[in-house]
Formats: sequence, C-alpha cells, structure tokens
Amino acid sequence: MPAFSFEALDDQGQTRKGVVEADSAKAARSQLRAQALVPLAVEAALEPPAGGARSSALWSRPVFGATALAIWTRQLAGLVSSGLPLERALTALADEAESEGQRHLVAVLRAEVNGGSTFARALQQHPREFSDIYCAVIGAGEHSGHLGLVLERLADDLEERQALKAKLVGAALYPAIVTLVSIVIVIFLVSYVVPQVASVFAGTKRALPFLTVAMLAISSFVRNHGMWALTAIILIAICARWAMARAVFREKFDAAWLTLPLVGRLARGYNTARFAGTLAMLTGAGVPILKALQAAAETLNNRALRADALDALVLVREGAPLASALAQKKRFPSLLPMFARLGEQTGQLPVMLQRAATQFSTEVQRRALQLATLLEPLLIVTMGLVVMLIVLAVLLPIIQLNQFMK
Repeated sequence: MPAFSFEALDDQGQTRKGVVEADSAKAARSQLRAQALVPLAVEAALEPPAGGARSSALWSRPVFGATALAIWTRQLAGLVSSGLPLERALTALADEAESEGQRHLVAVLRAEVNGGSTFARALQQHPREFSDIYCAVIGAGEHSGHLGLVLERLADDLEERQALKAKLVGAALYPAIVTLVSIVIVIFLVSYVVPQVASVFAGTKRALPFLTVAMLAISSFVRNHGMWALTAIILIAICARWAMARAVFREKFDAAWLTLPLVGRLARGYNTARFAGTLAMLTGAGVPILKALQAAAETLNNRALRADALDALVLVREGAPLASALAQKKRFPSLLPMFARLGEQTGQLPVMLQRAATQFSTEVQRRALQLATLLEPLLIVTMGLVVMLIVLAVLLPIIQLNQFMK
C-alpha cells in the first residue's frame, strides 16, 4: 500500500505533519478527516519531482548516513529478534525516526512490505540508501527464515567498519592539522616577515649571506608567482582526478600504491579486512559463494585488488577451491588463503573468514597508530628546522652588520 506524507491542521489550529498509508491521495485525505484533521497538503512520500530526479540524486544527501544506518539496523535487529513482526517493527522505527526524511523512508518501506513485497525488494527500490550487499544479506535472511540473526550480523559488520574508519581518521587527523598549520605559518613568514626585515639591510650595500639571499628569492617567487603556482597545483589535481577516473590508469596506480613501504601495507590490510569481512557475512547469511565473491569484490577501493578478486571469482566458477583461487593472486596477503583453506577443510568458512578480517583489521589499526606516532614528531622537527632556517636568514645580516660596526 502506498505511503503519503501530509500536512494538516488539528482542532487546536496546530500544524501536524506525518505519513499515512492509503490506496490513493483521496483515501489519505479521508483518513485525515476521520481523525479530525484538516488536510492542507497530501503527496506521495519520497516521490522525486518530475524532471528533477537526477538533480536531486546529485545534490541531496542520503537519508541514512553510515553511522545512522548502523544504528537503524541495530534497532531493527533488536525488534525483529524479540519476535516482533517486521511490519510492526518498521512502524515503531517510523514513529521514533530522528528526521522527517527517515520517517518517510521507513514509512515507504513499511507500505511496500504491507503490499506484499519482500523486505529485500523494498530496500532495493532505494539504492542510494541501501547498497547491493545490504539488500543481498537481507534477502538471504528472509529466505533462510533467520532475518533477526542476519540483521544482527549486518549491524555488527557496519559498526566494525565505522569503528575502523574512525580510528584511521583519528590517527591521520593530528598529522594533517600539523601539516596544514605548518604550511600556513611558513607561507606567512616567507611572504611577509622575511621581506620586511631584509628591506632594512637593502641600503647597506653589503653582500647579504647566502641563506638570506636564497630566502629572499623564495619570498619573491611566492609573492610574484604564488597564485600561478596555486593555479598549476589545482590544474594538476584536476588532471589527476580525470586520469584516476580511467579504469586502466586507476588500476595501474592502485597496483603501484600497494608496493609503497608503509601506506601500501596499510591499503592492502584495510582492503583485505573489508573483503574478508564482507565475504564472511554473506556466506554466513547463506548467499551463494559466487554471488558473495562478486559483492565482496565490489567493496574493494583498490582496483588492483578488485581485479584479483574478480579473477579469483572466475577460478571458483570453473571449480577451483576458494583458497586456491585466492592463493594465485599474490596481492592478497598469504594469511587470507590460509584462513580460507582452514575454513573449507573444517566446514566453517564464514567463521574463519571473519577471524581473518578481525586479524587484518587489528593489524591495520596497529600500523596506523604506529605511523601516526612516527609522523607527529617528524612533522614537528621538520617545522622547527624550517622556522630555524627562516630565523637564521633574518639574523645573519644583523650579526654581520654588528661585526662590521665593531
């Protein structure tokens, strides 16, 4: 049954907004009048404006962010696991929604489920909010009759991903702030302070120290050509973004990125943890291995690793065991095929893949913290050296002039 959002006046003259389910807008107005409400506006919930769907998709934000989706999934899992029917669980979540957009979205999902659609098919109607993997897991839970358990696993996976992402962002935040502040300070010193001080010694007609001359040259370049340099950097960034949009270049770049000493290992571990965790969740939910491999490969940000995962999918389709297929792809850490082999031998593939994902996630967090711990003093020392050179460039002419006066 379709859902309609409404705006109406109650008997106190107060404006009320909400969502009702009805066969048509006319029936929705009749329901409102039966509740002693005067309908002001009734329209289909979440219906995009004619001709503006593409613009809306480009500029509007998703109703559920990553954190909100994890919370919503956890709430739904708790309600369904406690024995509450799905329709009533969605009704409860619609009533407790934090925003009007969430309330409308959940109302539409509830209306589609009440109309006979499966929950997974209802979710698939909103691809901006729910990914293919999310819908596939829900569909597997409905098919197996264990929707509550599958929702719990899905909520766990979403929360683990958010926690890992938050830790990585937190580890990189302080070095990024220090770098930004350092660049601003150096540009200010070079473009303003150094010329002001050095102009004092311009009339002495004495040769300035080499360091001062070099710093003045840098200062002159920043003041005269700084905007051109900034424009060139922006153009380079645009060209790089364009090149990264090409699949062949992106795959070669990602393959080279994996070979870097520190960040390469971080990227390899992060993507492997995501791949193993998604594969474990899907296979544990009962999704066929080929479909699970396809979906897990699509979650990989690194195109080189994604190509390896898709190649492994071809090998599995031809009859090769998962462990053997992954072992032939050397970009994946050797630990992943080992866990997959143990899982296939013991009949506990989802469990072993989840252990692999947990181990890789822990290793990524540890290495990220180590890298951040190393970068923090390194950036501070570098900043100190740069400032020291600028100060010396200013002080050396003063020292030279003082010695001349003596």
